[in-house]
Amino acid sequence: MALETEAKNSNSNSSDATAAAAAATTKTSGKAKENNNTVGGKKNLNSQPNQQNSNQNLVNGNGTVADGPAAKKKGKKNRNKSPPEPTAVEPVEAALSNGHVEKPGENESSDANVEKPEVGGAPDAEADAEDIDLDALHDVGITVNISSPGSDLLCVQLSSMELVQEIHQLLMDREETCHRTCFSLQLDNVTLDNFAELKTIEHLEQGSTIKVVEEPYTMREARIHVRHVRDLLKNLDPADAYNGIDCTSLTYLNTITQGDLLDKKKTRPDSVDCTPPEYVTPGVYEPPLLPLHPNVKNAKGPQALKVLTTSAWNPPPGPRKLHGDLMYLYVVTMEEKRFHISACSKGFYINQSTDDTFNPKPDNPSHLSHSLIDLLSHISPSFRRAFQTIQKRRTMRHAFERVATPYQVYQWASPTLEHTVDAIRAEDAFSSKLGYEEHIPGQTRDWNEELQTTRELPRKTLPERLLRERAIFKVHGDFVTAATRGAMAVIDGNVLAINPGEDSKMQMFIWNNIFFSLGFDVRDHYKELGGDAAAFVAPRYDLHGVRVYNAVDVEGLYTLGTVVIDYRGFRVTAQSIIPGILEREQEQSVVYGSIDFGKTVLSHPKYLDLLRQAGKHLKILPHAVLNERDEPVELCSSVECKGIIGNDGRHYILDLLRTFPPDVNFLKLQDVQISKELVDMGFPIEHRHKLCCLRQELLEAFIEDRYVSFIRIAAVHLQQLNAKKQTEKAEEKQVPALEEAESETKVNGAEKAADKEEKREDKAEKQPTTSDTKTAEAMVNAIREAQSNVATSNEVQAAEVVKRACAAVGSLKEKEFDFRFNPDVFSPGIRHVDGEEGTCSSLAKQKVLVQEAAEFLVLKQIPAFIKEHLAHSSPPIDGQSLTESLHSHGINVRYLGKVIKMLGQMPRMDYLYRIAILELIVRATKHIYYTYMQNTEPLHLSAAISHFLNCLLTNGPVNPAVSSEEAHKKRGNGGKHNKHKSSKGGKGGQQQQSAGNQNGSSSSSSNGSSASDWTLVTPRSLWQQIRREAKAYWDWELDCDSIDTAVSKYGILRISLLRAFCLKVGIQVLLREYNFESRHKPTFGDDDIVNVFPVVKHISPRATDAYNFYTTGQAKIQQGMFKEGYELISEALNLLNNVFGAMHQENGSCLRMLARLSYLLGDAQDALAIQQRAVIMSERVNGIDHPSTILEYTHLSLYSFANGHVGMSLKLLYRARYLMVLICGEDHPEVALIDSNISLILHALGEYELSLRFIEHALKLNLKYFGNKAMHVAVSYHLMARTQSCMGDFRSALNNEKETYSIYKSQLGEKHEKTRDSAECLRLLTQQAVLLQRKMNDIYSSGKLTSDLPPIHITPPSMGSVLDMLNTINGILFVQISQKDIVKVRSEIEKHFKANSAENEVNDAIKSIVAAANNNGEAEEKASKDIKEQAAAASGTQLTNGDKATTTTTETTSS
Repeated sequence: MALETEAKNSNSNSSDATAAAAAATTKTSGKAKENNNTVGGKKNLNSQPNQQNSNQNLVNGNGTVADGPAAKKKGKKNRNKSPPEPTAVEPVEAALSNGHVEKPGENESSDANVEKPEVGGAPDAEADAEDIDLDALHDVGITVNISSPGSDLLCVQLSSMELVQEIHQLLMDREETCHRTCFSLQLDNVTLDNFAELKTIEHLEQGSTIKVVEEPYTMREARIHVRHVRDLLKNLDPADAYNGIDCTSLTYLNTITQGDLLDKKKTRPDSVDCTPPEYVTPGVYEPPLLPLHPNVKNAKGPQALKVLTTSAWNPPPGPRKLHGDLMYLYVVTMEEKRFHISACSKGFYINQSTDDTFNPKPDNPSHLSHSLIDLLSHISPSFRRAFQTIQKRRTMRHAFERVATPYQVYQWASPTLEHTVDAIRAEDAFSSKLGYEEHIPGQTRDWNEELQTTRELPRKTLPERLLRERAIFKVHGDFVTAATRGAMAVIDGNVLAINPGEDSKMQMFIWNNIFFSLGFDVRDHYKELGGDAAAFVAPRYDLHGVRVYNAVDVEGLYTLGTVVIDYRGFRVTAQSIIPGILEREQEQSVVYGSIDFGKTVLSHPKYLDLLRQAGKHLKILPHAVLNERDEPVELCSSVECKGIIGNDGRHYILDLLRTFPPDVNFLKLQDVQISKELVDMGFPIEHRHKLCCLRQELLEAFIEDRYVSFIRIAAVHLQQLNAKKQTEKAEEKQVPALEEAESETKVNGAEKAADKEEKREDKAEKQPTTSDTKTAEAMVNAIREAQSNVATSNEVQAAEVVKRACAAVGSLKEKEFDFRFNPDVFSPGIRHVDGEEGTCSSLAKQKVLVQEAAEFLVLKQIPAFIKEHLAHSSPPIDGQSLTESLHSHGINVRYLGKVIKMLGQMPRMDYLYRIAILELIVRATKHIYYTYMQNTEPLHLSAAISHFLNCLLTNGPVNPAVSSEEAHKKRGNGGKHNKHKSSKGGKGGQQQQSAGNQNGSSSSSSNGSSASDWTLVTPRSLWQQIRREAKAYWDWELDCDSIDTAVSKYGILRISLLRAFCLKVGIQVLLREYNFESRHKPTFGDDDIVNVFPVVKHISPRATDAYNFYTTGQAKIQQGMFKEGYELISEALNLLNNVFGAMHQENGSCLRMLARLSYLLGDAQDALAIQQRAVIMSERVNGIDHPSTILEYTHLSLYSFANGHVGMSLKLLYRARYLMVLICGEDHPEVALIDSNISLILHALGEYELSLRFIEHALKLNLKYFGNKAMHVAVSYHLMARTQSCMGDFRSALNNEKETYSIYKSQLGEKHEKTRDSAECLRLLTQQAVLLQRKMNDIYSSGKLTSDLPPIHITPPSMGSVLDMLNTINGILFVQISQKDIVKVRSEIEKHFKANSAENEVNDAIKSIVAAANNNGEAEEKASKDIKEQAAAASGTQLTNGDKATTTTTETTSS
């Protein structure tokens, strides 16, 4: 919206935007609006207006970024004028009370300077997605002038749906007007209402002039102004990002590229400095830590003032209050002058007070100024200069560097930050208020009411859904922030318990209307289930339950806001509070479920109805259990799930920890026989607690697998039937309009729909394996034949077929495909009502089903997971990406030991084996660390943590840094701490007692253990505990007793272990080089532990419409329709911006996809601009060393090479390689890809020696991971040959090119163009080699060179040929499928749709079978055969040349 005109003109010519589309943001009702000025951090305004090419509209921001509240600063939302009614969510959503409360300085949140895209007309593919009336969302733009005192007229483009409020925000962020906060806007001398939409204002038309009028200050306005000034001054300081506050985070892209990439001129190859830093060249062992945060020294920007703080003379005494004094400030300028400043309603002036005398009279001259900045500029020249510099740098930054992230991202390493005097920070920390302005004036926020009201918003139309999803996301984000603050306050001892008399582990807390409890088994609630171990995991399982019920989103069923926070070794659960629950006993309020694990059970018709709807999606089987009076009670969830009707009349469910069925592989059960294969693998393993459940993804995969077999079996039976039929051509052609058959179809249809819904939820896109697709094809054909004869088949036989198929796959119902699970089936102490044999309610049948699902996990899903990663198409880089990948296959992390065993037998999976072991060690260490931390006094936290890291990562000396006096002091405190304090001589008297299992794997150490137990841990004892933990928890033998053996045996890097561990438990270490080999002093001292952070788990609300657009877009791309795909995905990004605001992980993946598409469509400049935003977003939202950030960097380097920024693309690759090595070491298939890229670019720059080192390393890795017949390897050999021939080493070049040739010949055949290219290359090389040899011989024979030999030509490669090669190895295919192929694919797809429509007419039992078979078999077969390759290349899963044995036809290579 508020686009500057210049930016506007620069792309008005380009887009086919009509006025209506000009502001095409998918806007929702005028509430909750956004404000942004222009592109890329306002660069375009001031400097080159048309710096981006014509496609700017999409580059800059597909959509309203900073979507109002969503991107506004966390915590400061619902300010508005009066406490709203509970239902009035829009006002709550909408608004800042009088316009100037934002804290712009901190992160300029509100203006995410990103322009609106101009979506030229809605893409035609919408019809597929759903009929969305996008026009309803578009509004008109108007241009107005704004005149403010002392500066030029400003011309701004606004949207008619914005609130006046937005103009305030805009002005507070503009360089020339940012020093004002207290002003009103007037049009023709009438003051505008802040909450009015622009289109409702009379006389406001194109070109009107709005005047800025300074208003008198009030106490509140004065405080807001001072805070705003302080925020402007510390705007560039990264301290907040390191301290993890205010949702700020770091981004280094512009540091690495030394300024904005898009401003760069193209570089000439010879002017590039391309020597890689030492730590990037192949063969680096332990990468250094400092480069992780480049340019730490000059990040801060100039200092403008020494001190700006509220004065100790506050508050003004009575007489002065009556003279209008509001507050006093104290300032020390850089020139060492001290000033006391008074704030009055007219502004700020200097008074005559000093540090020891109070004299509030104005000084002479008093410099009364309405703005504090003007006053300070008057009295201090150095302030004036510094402030201008800060402003310049602030407005130079990219918009994405300044918007707040949705959730806090924590850094695991931080430089030393200087601690400055900052009264406002101090006030925030200690004010009993929860940070002022964080809530509606005069009341704390009722989180439960806000969370539930947003869910009740209407959701019929697209604008309604967007508004609802934005509101849900917004409130949820604030809730997570508040819950995290509260949990830290609870553990830091800053909150009074509601039961202060009880043992500290049993205490519960309420803070800011959130209920906090600790993860201990307090009332022996979990005694039977595993005590503290069960109490520790229960909140996490409960959160899972909340997540799935929220995703199903059944109207009328409510869950609690839930956040699980791990901090300083404690697990805290934060929940919103059900109205009225605190006044009654739990027993009275529960109307459904059981509070004593099934002894007494209640049910409630409304709950049954609601849970049945949810159960359809979640595959939960309604079942009956007996209560204490032996009456059957029907339930649609696990017994533990409790239903409570709140005082607000809403139906809440809580304790969802057993939403899904139990995992029998980890339960020792009497009556269960598990299959021999599993027994051989060591199952059942007795787990620490009895709460293990199967994941939702697993149940879906299991049901899908059964469905495929069901169809297959039905098809076979049908074929047999038809064979009979044909022989006895039946005359009567009756259409069987049979109820039974119809009901059958309905059920199946519904099942399948529900299935699809869920597929969507979990994004588990599963490709069928080839064998599946082949049989699927056969089935389809069988069914096609059957279909033609279907009219003649009669209903008895159809039913018979279905019945047989059901029996074969083990369906719960006899005559229809039905798979649902009973979550209570193995719970102890619950008495089930057993139905008759063979029906749904038969207990034996339900038990078998749950066992089969658990067996499916081990025998099918784990091998499938490994098989999928054999291709190395998007290999996990660290433990986190490994965990996500396991989860998407439905494999729980407790199976990690089994996965490692299987990986260990496959040399080609070496890297994954190492990552998995690292993850296992980190998780085992985490379990030990948590109990270790719980027993540490706050006094010794840094000493204890540094001691623990020394024991984990080094073998050197580890003296715990507690001096003997302290130990003696403890002794004096009474006998409590006498344990283990034997002779402790000074620091060095290191204790060699092995701290056996003293706080080992028993999940909480005995309360008797003394508070300085941590001093007894040694490297040896810690590693023994880690080994025991690995065996007990994962049933895996960790074969190392110290970090050294772990390093030598498994190839783990210590720095990777340090990173993974710090991220896992929330430690922040000092950014410096650590010498892990140090033999004399400990590696970590207590000054090296900078901070501890909470590790926060919460649900992530989704944007459903955006997701539908995205998936439709992906489907289009897979059909080769890139243009349509691009439009759909742009629209998806638009909707995401609307729901999540500017910063979000999902926006990032949209951006990466759009950049990839722009590149494929041939617009490299556009690709560069979009990808730049993707990189910054990933750094901000995921973290600067997150795996997806590395991926974004590699993509960006390709696009910047394509744009002629050769040196930049190398720098970006060096950064990506450094991060890769830091996270997982050099031995990884992705490193091979990065090295091939680096080598190619160095080769283009004529750095042959360096280039050779990188390509040799890549070749080594490719041989290891892809085998010697793979395409990757052929390309690597070819690249080596190119480089060697340029160096004149023709013999080696020949040998390498021969390897390439032989691979191509064996894989692709002689006729293939690649093979021919390679043969041509061989011919040239041979020719050159012969020439060279002749020259040599000549020189030898005659001692001089005879003149008739032609000189040898070594031509350096052209940039174009290098780019072609880069595209090849990065799996980017400029689509060169011949036109007829495309036509063929299209017609196949159309045929498939026609086939489907024909079926609709045949109304009988087989309909559903056929549809499913068509969908499962045929369509996927097509997609996978014809275009899977490009789809993958385009969809951003990084395909590298090996996966393209099939695609090679469509590539161009230049040798």
